[in-house]
Amino acid sequence: MTINHKPQKVCDTMTRYKEIDITKVRTYSATQRASKVTTALEGTPPEAGLSMARFFKNLPGILKADDLLCVAHAVVAAKEKGKPVMAMIGGHVIKTGCSPILANLAEKGFITHLASNGAAGIHDTELARFGHTSEDVAIQLEDGSFGMAEDTAALVNKAAERAASGTEGFGESVGALLIEENAPHRGRALLARAYDLEVPYTLHVALGTDIVHQHPTAKGAAIGEASLRDFRILAHTVSQLGDGGVVLNLGSAVIMPEVFLKALAVARNLGHNVTHFTTANFDMIQHYRPHVNVVSRPVMPGGKGYAITGHHEIMIPLLASAIMEIEAGNL
Repeated sequence: MTINHKPQKVCDTMTRYKEIDITKVRTYSATQRASKVTTALEGTPPEAGLSMARFFKNLPGILKADDLLCVAHAVVAAKEKGKPVMAMIGGHVIKTGCSPILANLAEKGFITHLASNGAAGIHDTELARFGHTSEDVAIQLEDGSFGMAEDTAALVNKAAERAASGTEGFGESVGALLIEENAPHRGRALLARAYDLEVPYTLHVALGTDIVHQHPTAKGAAIGEASLRDFRILAHTVSQLGDGGVVLNLGSAVIMPEVFLKALAVARNLGHNVTHFTTANFDMIQHYRPHVNVVSRPVMPGGKGYAITGHHEIMIPLLASAIMEIEAGNL
């Protein structure tokens, strides 16, 4: 027996669920609307043989291209006003070949304080002495030889003891030892150049994080005392940042953002009006800690923070070039 099922009749104008009636929405003309992007902000196509000034002028005047030039302007303005420009760096900045560029900025007065974690100091020291750095960690970790370069540890640990027993800072002592031993590549080394230029280079070390701590020459009391002195030197620079200083965090995801925040707390606790300055975090990835400790929280009472993402070997030379063009009056 066949049963015929008749289809249920559904009204063509009805749907299962209600729809909002948009026939009475209010509209306006786009010609009268305020807009964030205009043709004036668009980039200009490049041509062969462009000067750096023309390159920057051809960039779109929006988002990070604009931010990069704002940071460069802030650095130039800080120099003109006699305010500090701090460059805080992680080890990868040294390994990507940026030491000579930062040293040149310090020589020209665009960086007045260099600060780094222990890794950056170690890579800079090895490049100054041997012309090479950066181990094959995966291979050397297998046989336990990773980090066991005796001559690297001997100098850095000696510098810690020298600083702890005298009046020099940790970074200052490393730079002095590189000069005294006439390291063959010292001319491109940040630590040595900073020492010659009398620009503070402070080393901020967490015990156990650096290969030199694996050696019997490492003395915890000396490393701690030397690094603590450098913290206080850094805090003094931070106390002078107000009304025009600049803090650049270049590739340090944890140590330098944390050290900077504590130094800022000390400076403000002692009554220094550290507000209305500029901060910027340059890194390949934007991490939480640099964002809150450098870009965001410090400038809440007044100032401006920037976050610019990119590889150090590209972004740091671009920033340096922009600074030079601005000072020359080309931008």
